[in-house]
Amino acid sequence: MKLFTRLFIELDQTNKTNTKLKALVKYLDQATDKDKLWMIALLSGKRPKRSVKTSQLKQWAAEIANIPYWLFEESYHVVGDLSETIALIFPATRKASHSSLSYWMDFIIGLQTEDDECKKEKLVNAWLQMDSAQRFVFNKLSSGGFRIGVSQKLMVRALAQHTGVDQNSLAHRLMGNWSPESTSFQDLIHSKDPLEDISKPYPFYLAHPLADQPRTLGEPHQWLAERKWDGIRGQLIVRGGNLFVWSRGEELVTEKFPEFLELKDQLPLGTVLDGEILPFSNGKPLSFNVLQTRIGRKNITKKILDTAPVILKAYDLLEYNSEDIRHQPLAIRRELLTQIVDQTACTRLKLSEVVPFENWKSLEAERNLSRSYNSEGIMLKRMDSVYGVGRKRGDWFKWKVDPLTVDGVMVYAMRGHGRRANLYTDYTFAVWKDHELVPFTKAYSGLTDQEIRAVDRFVKRNTLERFGPVRSASQRWYLRLPLKASTDPIGINQEWP
Repeated sequence: MKLFTRLFIELDQTNKTNTKLKALVKYLDQATDKDKLWMIALLSGKRPKRSVKTSQLKQWAAEIANIPYWLFEESYHVVGDLSETIALIFPATRKASHSSLSYWMDFIIGLQTEDDECKKEKLVNAWLQMDSAQRFVFNKLSSGGFRIGVSQKLMVRALAQHTGVDQNSLAHRLMGNWSPESTSFQDLIHSKDPLEDISKPYPFYLAHPLADQPRTLGEPHQWLAERKWDGIRGQLIVRGGNLFVWSRGEELVTEKFPEFLELKDQLPLGTVLDGEILPFSNGKPLSFNVLQTRIGRKNITKKILDTAPVILKAYDLLEYNSEDIRHQPLAIRRELLTQIVDQTACTRLKLSEVVPFENWKSLEAERNLSRSYNSEGIMLKRMDSVYGVGRKRGDWFKWKVDPLTVDGVMVYAMRGHGRRANLYTDYTFAVWKDHELVPFTKAYSGLTDQEIRAVDRFVKRNTLERFGPVRSASQRWYLRLPLKASTDPIGINQEWP
């Protein structure tokens, strides 16, 4: 547990990718195979079910610390994190648990079958065995609140450095419904899957934002225009009688999109398509917010499939009849792609249509219609361009429409969590209806640390009412917000009237 606690703290205290990578590799080099396996599971989102209710954790912690429950709640609002609050209210101690991460994970899983009295006894005994930092991490694990800013891709990079196994192979091996209770580190990481070689995607080719007017690109007839779709970039691969779906983040996401499995028997063997995974219904794309309901879900239920159906909008062909054709001009690749899509009966596969235009002025008019297509703008690709690697300037450009904005009034502010627990970082905004302010959204991202401190000072100077950790302002602060077609939390624009 010492090693994992140190890893958690190191990861939590930095935003630098290389520093995180170094910490992960160091842990892997020092931990036992069973602890490595649990680390991979936890960072992959394979956490055990919550063993103890939040209300129980609060009550038991207050009792053991011998403080009134109201004082615990006040402390919680100031600290901003339940696990940290529980860790801090106990007396400081140098005592630290020497048990492993895997021991404590087995302990947490075992709590699920115990009655409340037994849970309390075992949990309190566990707290008393640990120092403050270990208690903090242990509480995160036992309460189901374990989160850490490490992507699957970064963890795979660390594993590749530690084991010497290829990153794409590792990504493939980490897919599926495995758990630390049903496999071993050796079997998971070092046992080669026979499908690895045929599943590998190509590196994605990325577009640059168009900084100038399109007329600077030369003659219009040299360019192909498409709508820019707002989904998940992906590659769909059919090889060896199997189908694989990879995201741009180099994650194998086949199981997340079972709708595409019927394409396995309809697309020619040796086909690799590049396109956008889009939520789609009644002949048109849906909001990206619909797709977000599927992202991060462990299990894709029938209800999710019905409420968030997806298609692949294909806009490039990378492999044809098992031959890499990325070196062919875009015009040829698009012609072959059109033939493949036309020959496929599956409604889950659609061609990303070409936007016809005679001159740059007419294309600008098409760009202005983007929102009517639920599109973000226009993609411009040189007709003779090859499919490259990474982001190279000159051949592919994205020409996005400017965001809409709305003037909102900040009416409530709430303290944040973690390192921002003492700052007001969560804001409620309203708009005027006649002479009444009507709340319409919350926002908790989009500002720099300096801007957050400025808003915090304003809130503290202009508080009218208090509701626990929430304050209502006696004066109103007007901010300009990007307008979205939902009431989901949105970022704050930096235009401050």
